[in-house]
Amino acid sequence: MRFSRNVMRMMAIAAAAAVSAGALVGCGASESTNSSSSAENSTADSAKGNNYADTITLVWYPNESAENFDGPREEVGRLIEQATGKKVEQKLTTDYAIAIESVSNGSAQIGCMFGGEGYIQAKNADDAVELLFVNSDSAGTLDGAMYYSFFAVNEEDAAEYASGDSYSIDNIQGKKMSFVSNSSTSGFKVPTNNIVAHFAKDAAWSNLTVDDLLEGGSDAFFSEVLFGGSHQGSAFNLISGKADVAAFCDTEIAPYASCTSGEENQVGSVYTINEGAAAPFNTVTGETFTIISSTPVMNGPFVYNSDTLSPEDVEAIQTLFTSDEVANNELIFYPEDSETKGAYKKTDNERFVLVEDSWYDPIRNME
Repeated sequence: MRFSRNVMRMMAIAAAAAVSAGALVGCGASESTNSSSSAENSTADSAKGNNYADTITLVWYPNESAENFDGPREEVGRLIEQATGKKVEQKLTTDYAIAIESVSNGSAQIGCMFGGEGYIQAKNADDAVELLFVNSDSAGTLDGAMYYSFFAVNEEDAAEYASGDSYSIDNIQGKKMSFVSNSSTSGFKVPTNNIVAHFAKDAAWSNLTVDDLLEGGSDAFFSEVLFGGSHQGSAFNLISGKADVAAFCDTEIAPYASCTSGEENQVGSVYTINEGAAAPFNTVTGETFTIISSTPVMNGPFVYNSDTLSPEDVEAIQTLFTSDEVANNELIFYPEDSETKGAYKKTDNERFVLVEDSWYDPIRNME
């Protein structure tokens, strides 16, 4: 079982006090010694500024703030109430930065389904931000706990990006580009780093940086740069004709589009917007797009602020969410043939698992 730093700190203080007492009075630790140790813990917590919440606020990215995600969102809240016995409030957002700031400033105790980049930004703002858990791969481990960051183009334009029998991003320069948010892992951080690395060999763009990709113009890398605000928004910018190329991820577009040619998540695959897709895709059903680049990305975690969520609540939440009960909850992990659409698709033994900070170092070490 993984304990938060606050728990480990309190255990260390208590252990030190017990050793000291044993050296002075042998086996008979006095009641006053225990009281003194408790006071030390309380003082340490107070000095650190801990103010544990009586009501636990969950904050969600714009992607999961949509109406069609009500079921999984409310189920996560219900489970946290079950684990802690505390009231839960939901905070929906239209901006990644708001969600990240809410966790880092402690106004929300838990950030749900964050990306790796969002976690890193929140932790950089406040080191009290910690990892709660993350969804696993199909074997129930972190080994293949990945999703995919796409560059996509409208199918009718795909020939412009052909490279032999496949596709490449060689010809995206000068196009109208849509990203998700500059706080998005798979909708900005990964794709922009891929662009910089890809064009480093081109003398004209050998000094290109991620910052150069934030805005478009006649002398810029892109003619225009758009931000969709969510993965759905970025995809819609492409399909509606506002952008020539768009970055977004497979998991967020899955409820709206299906792979109709090729293999899921692979370069060259074609996706079609589903009949009956929710807004805004209800206006573009049947439209198609082609994947010209696909990059695996580490799954995004749930995170928490250890100054405002108590160690006891953290342990209770982690215990419940990593259990078989939650792994078999179809509002969280849903089988492909299920009429209930949960948060994550379940193909085998997908579940929540604990994760260490260093697992996100590949994202942290990007430009």
